[in-house]
Amino acid sequence: MGGLPFVATSISAATTWLLETAARDHLPVNVRLANAYNVALADSDPSYHDLMRDRGINFPDGTPVVWAMRMRSRKAGVRPGRVRGPSLFVDALERSASLGTQHFLLGSTPDTLAKLQTEIASRYPGVTIAGSYSPPFAAIDDDYIADCATRVREADADVVWMGLGTPKQDVLGTALADAVGRTTVNVGAAFDYVAGTVREAPPWIQRSGFEWLYRLLAEPRRLWKRYLIGNIRFLIAVVHNGKTQNA
Repeated sequence: MGGLPFVATSISAATTWLLETAARDHLPVNVRLANAYNVALADSDPSYHDLMRDRGINFPDGTPVVWAMRMRSRKAGVRPGRVRGPSLFVDALERSASLGTQHFLLGSTPDTLAKLQTEIASRYPGVTIAGSYSPPFAAIDDDYIADCATRVREADADVVWMGLGTPKQDVLGTALADAVGRTTVNVGAAFDYVAGTVREAPPWIQRSGFEWLYRLLAEPRRLWKRYLIGNIRFLIAVVHNGKTQNA
């Protein structure tokens, strides 16, 4: 979609692969739950486009991406499903206790991370949180990556969950996977949702395809550009790329 490769799968299959293959075998790969904003950003930023295209795995998070994928894959008999970041995070936590998977939480604020770990312990007994870290608010450079890598290595976790937002988590997640030899997963606002610091859209809105509108109405000043301008750019990128592929 828009020149970026996406895996056509389901959230159940994605969770199984993550826990039973990627985390278990310590695959050094960045897993990105990409939506229309990721596609729009890649369409306007060549370096980000290269990052999203050449390294890591892209699962379709946003419903517009899934709809576009279904239109393209209809003739092939494939029906891609949405792999929503927060839902993948919760699904993986629920299923990981019996597997002994060790998780590392990277991102957000110290207060949110503390609330998140308390909530995980209450809702998902038996889940192991090997460590957590709220990195400083700063640009990503070699020192930033080395600092985060040291924290992850000390915890010796199997999978690193990234809650830093786009595009920061994509850049750091890719570098960190290489540095520590572990699977990193970019889940955006999942930490806030599970911790209860941000209200999550009701399930029926999540299924409707208009979760982006719910978030826009909740935080218009922060998200208006991302969703209004970003969605338009996403449509242009998808149409343009589709014409190029068919030429």
